[in-house]
This record gives sequence, structure tokens and C-alpha cells, in this order.
Amino acid sequence: MKLFTTIMLMAAVMSSLASASTSSVTQQLGACLTDSMNENDKKNLVKWIYFGMSQHGTLKPYSNVSDANLDQMDKYVGELMTRLITIDCKEISNKAIEKNSAAFESAFNTVGKMAMQTLMAEPSVSHSLGAFEKYLDNEKIEAAFE
Repeated sequence: MKLFTTIMLMAAVMSSLASASTSSVTQQLGACLTDSMNENDKKNLVKWIYFGMSQHGTLKPYSNVSDANLDQMDKYVGELMTRLITIDCKEISNKAIEKNSAAFESAFNTVGKMAMQTLMAEPSVSHSLGAFEKYLDNEKIEAAFE
């Protein structure tokens, strides 16, 4: 049951992100963006997403992310995206903008998916998100599917 719950939770998170376009240029740009990031870039992107989510009204009272932390991560991600678009993926970025400006949005959804997958792959995260299972009433759940 725990594996099923984890898979369902990951699917819910992933489906909340917009699907990438099937266009070749979009796929190439998304692949270039994610492939061009090193492990530090990926970890900082995860941190940036967490910092951003921590600003949600429901979460903010539980977060100690400061404005300075937010600005520091915004600076990092701004510089990262500049590097990816203008250096690492310059050629495919130019093709994408020529063919379809929506390609960038779809390609950056690929980056978001990669960041969420990185976040969810951390064993402590999946353990924490699966901890509610100890409170499930399995008999009621099984009865609901009879």
C-alpha cells in the first residue's frame, strides 16, 4: 500500500505541472535545459521552488525563509536561466523562439518536473509524505473497493 500511495502522490504532483508540448524543438530545449544543469544547479532549483512554495499563505507561518533567502535564490535562478538560454542552450533556444514562443513555457515545465522529481526522490521526503499511512483505515478502504 505504501508504494501505491507514494506513486499516487508523485503522479498528483507531476500532473499539476503543465504537460510539455510534443514538438521536437520543445523537447530538445527541455532536454538541453535539464541536461545542462549540474547537481548544484538542480539542488538550488529545488531550494528555489521550496522557498517559493513557502510563501503560500497556508505555509508561511511555518517557514523561516527570509526575504534575503528569497532574493538570494531568485538571483541564483536568474543567473542560471540566463546561462542556460544564452550559453548552454543558445542554439536550440534560438530555434525554439523562431518556431514557437510557447516552446519556452513547455520546456521550462520540463525543468519544473525535473526539480519536483529531484525533490520527491529524496528518501526522507518520500518517507515523510508516506507517514500518514499509519493512520489509514485499511478495512474501510478495502470495503470501498468491493
